Amino acid sequence: MKNVVLLISEDKQSEVKIENGELISFKKENQEYIHQKGSKGWRKSDDEMFPIIGPTDKNNFKVHTKNGDAVQDQHGMLREMVYTLVSSDKKSANFIKKYQKNTQITNSKFPEKSTEANLFWPFDFSFEKNFKLDNDILTINFIINSEKRMPFMLGYHPAFLLSETGKETLVSGDKGFTLDEIYKAGANAFPVLNTDKIILKNSDKKDLEITTKGFNNFMLWTEVDNMICIEPITQYTSYTDQKFSEENMSLSEEKNSFSVKIKVL
Repeated sequence: MKNVVLLISEDKQSEVKIENGELISFKKENQEYIHQKGSKGWRKSDDEMFPIIGPTDKNNFKVHTKNGDAVQDQHGMLREMVYTLVSSDKKSANFIKKYQKNTQITNSKFPEKSTEANLFWPFDFSFEKNFKLDNDILTINFIINSEKRMPFMLGYHPAFLLSETGKETLVSGDKGFTLDEIYKAGANAFPVLNTDKIILKNSDKKDLEITTKGFNNFMLWTEVDNMICIEPITQYTSYTDQKFSEENMSLSEEKNSFSVKIKVL
């Protein structure tokens, strides 16, 4: 059942809608900044990549860990799980997913896009996604709790609404990127590494600034002119040979915190 939470900023100029933990709308002065589901491009408006980023098929869908081999499909199994609403008020909403190790999770990509009917992970974890709206800034905090040294990757995968003119650009530090460059990267996505900030220069509305803590990298992906995914990531896996093992992953500190701020400039 759909459950939409509405957040309204103190100055009444910004509005956020969250559907079962998915950010489906962020408006400032009645201008939409989030890609709308059902429009061309991508079937979602945001999602998370955990505990794996990238495709795993070349590794036979296996991830090697100290607790044994896990079965994971592209971008991990968290997206196959359902958020529970913990609390909400006029300016914030908190969601959680909890997982018991080795529990079989149905893979929605099977059988059309995957050979694996079920996915699992050999560690317990909880994954919190917490929203807070402060006038022109939306903050999304992620908190992962697990046993110490659990291997993981984390990516956040929001999609932003574009004008459909192809004229938008992105800026990180002194570097600029066009949509044409991002198209050419294809399924690997376009890497913007070792940075915690990107600005989306819109052609039909105010610009957006995306800043992060804990990620330190981005991927950019789109195949159309009406949306772009600006994805904070802990690791860019397209530079690897897809030998997924904990040697190539982050290791949990038991409680791990990450944040993303989306600001209308």
